[in-house]
Amino acid sequence: QVQLVESGGGLVQPGGSLRLSCVASASVFNFYAGGWYRQAPGKQRDLVARIGTGGETYYADSVKGRFTISTDNAKSTVYLQLNNLKPEDTAVYYCNRLSAGTPISSWGQGTQVTVSS
Repeated sequence: QVQLVESGGGLVQPGGSLRLSCVASASVFNFYAGGWYRQAPGKQRDLVARIGTGGETYYADSVKGRFTISTDNAKSTVYLQLNNLKPEDTAVYYCNRLSAGTPISSWGQGTQVTVSS
């Protein structure tokens, strides 16, 4: 069973930046797409960004131009660079590996991102 551990969240002012990391217990992103999701209180968990095995990317409209997803050379870590953060970006952020667009690993604890002045 592949385990995924998210980190890098925190409290940041509007306009600030954070870099989230998702470390897998194996180099799974050679074979699976990686995705970052977020869940705000009282809302469903939504896909924020996705990176395919060939490096192709997808972003939700709400984060396009502000967030960047990437992987490391070993394909065991997926990053999410968050720039120009807004209060509405406040959520717990989770990562997962995707098969045919569907998350297939158990969800981790996520990492909290809070954007507030």
